Amino acid sequence: MNVFVAGPRAVRSLNHKVKKRLDSIMNNNFTIFVGDAAGIDKQIQTYCHSEGYNKVKVFAANGKVRNNIGQWEVEKVTVAPNITGFDFYATKDLEMAKRADYGFMIWNRKSRGTFNNMINLVKLNKTILVYMIPDKSFYTVRSMEEVYTIKNGTKKNESVKEETINNIE
Repeated sequence: MNVFVAGPRAVRSLNHKVKKRLDSIMNNNFTIFVGDAAGIDKQIQTYCHSEGYNKVKVFAANGKVRNNIGQWEVEKVTVAPNITGFDFYATKDLEMAKRADYGFMIWNRKSRGTFNNMINLVKLNKTILVYMIPDKSFYTVRSMEEVYTIKNGTKKNESVKEETINNIE
């Protein structure tokens, strides 16, 4: 199974709950798809490297890698020369979403990129495990309605249930 893991550039550390979930992914021998940005991408890479985990693929726009802590295989995502800014990196993220079986998003309700990743994953009929930093809780998201429920901080919607299991599946 391939798991697309991402989150905000503004977040510079992984808490115990996120590390425990990453441990579950590694214990299941799943392949981790991660970007090359600072922030969560770099923290995920650092954690995987510290755990000696090698089933990691780093995706980079046009193959220009900003961070590859473990010197893992790089997946070059071709981006047209006229695409810049947010869309430049979103192209790489969309490729990860397409190739993943599952998404694990760490979100602060602010990151536009992470929100875009959730929308892409849902449109591709992929299940997402979302760790909401403000709530310090995990949620399983499978629909656009659930993405917007998470975005708006409305936990009362019965379609979005807090996750209590230790396994990503």
